[in-house]
Amino acid sequence: MAETITITDNRTGEAVEIPILNGGVDSKEWSKLLPGVWFQDPSFGTTSGASSAITELDGENGILRYRGYPIEQLAQHSSYLEVAYLLIFGDLPTPEQFEAWRYEITHHTFIHENLRKHFMEGFHHDAHPMGMLVSTIAALSTFYPEAKNIEDPSVVMKQVIRLIAKMPTLAAGAYRHSAGMPFVYPDNSLDFAANFLSMMWKTAEPRYDANPVLSRALDVLFILHADHEQNCSTTAMRTVGSSHADPYSATAAATAALYGPRHGGANEAVIKMLNVIGSIDNVQSYVDAVKRGEMRLQGFGHRVYKNYDPRARIIKKTADEVFEVTGKSPLLDIALKLEEVALSDEYFLSRKLYPNVDFYSGLIYQAMGFPMDMFTVLFAIPRTAGWLAHYIELLDQDSRICRPRQLYIGKPEREYAPIETRNGSQAG
Repeated sequence: MAETITITDNRTGEAVEIPILNGGVDSKEWSKLLPGVWFQDPSFGTTSGASSAITELDGENGILRYRGYPIEQLAQHSSYLEVAYLLIFGDLPTPEQFEAWRYEITHHTFIHENLRKHFMEGFHHDAHPMGMLVSTIAALSTFYPEAKNIEDPSVVMKQVIRLIAKMPTLAAGAYRHSAGMPFVYPDNSLDFAANFLSMMWKTAEPRYDANPVLSRALDVLFILHADHEQNCSTTAMRTVGSSHADPYSATAAATAALYGPRHGGANEAVIKMLNVIGSIDNVQSYVDAVKRGEMRLQGFGHRVYKNYDPRARIIKKTADEVFEVTGKSPLLDIALKLEEVALSDEYFLSRKLYPNVDFYSGLIYQAMGFPMDMFTVLFAIPRTAGWLAHYIELLDQDSRICRPRQLYIGKPEREYAPIETRNGSQAG
């Protein structure tokens, strides 16, 4: 028997029974009973804005799956490029499919010389890498005008390949410019993560070969960040995509949303918090200050997870492997002590505040040599695959253009008064 919910309009006594499907109810059925009455949900925290088959997130039970595959299995056995294929096409590739996919991505890593010379090099020397990334992604739409033909799936797929392939090149280029270093061209003999590290760190050597442990760690981080359901940037991607903007413009909008410190800046906030704490001896006093509401515990808790973030367990193991190569970060002992103290305190346990993916990712990036300005850029590189999977999905669904309603809270109708007759109270 199907589950249903019944609502009654107490003004009229009319009622409607609505089926519960996939954990939700159709707002159109509600509006039949309540025309002109809007749901008030400013941050969309209890509103489903899309039906999606890409990522399943069960925050109550700490479950994250891409296309049905547990994130733990993908992080252990897969690669970022294979996961990107999974997100875009819906299934893991055969060996032949993966080789064709890898070849396409690898051979679209270069960017147009005019974009590099006349656009990226035009930024001020201290431009933030994330600001450069947002701008250059948007600029790509002017280099590929055919991208506007989103009615042709083959044209859309060409842009998907270009975006996934070029994001590391743009990201590394933004860093090199901000650091005053020459641009490094992609090395197509390297895999996805190793190629990015080469473009980041290569100096005068003929070939840069990253430490395989660090390259694999970065690949795992890319897998963990590839998609995360309807977060702020993905919602931006789907909102802009619903207007049928080209994939570059929509991806630029998603990247801009990620640029905000409330979304992409969480791991940077963790590093700043650990620096404020300063030593293991200060951990307890900091925790006490958090409980008094004087400080914030960065990297703990999550908007949707009411249990341990499944990505955090994976990333903690990855951190151990990275520190064996780079040496232990001076902030690691503080982080471990902070986690120990918080997870033994009923204050945090009762509020279900567990470490999230950002708690350790910043430490890993820092140990690998990335400056904090690059942390959000590192987030954007893998999330591009997830964003584009949602873009393709909304096109396939022929989604209507996003157009939420509002509850008007302004002044009622007023008569216009000529300027010479207005006094201060009228103007206000």
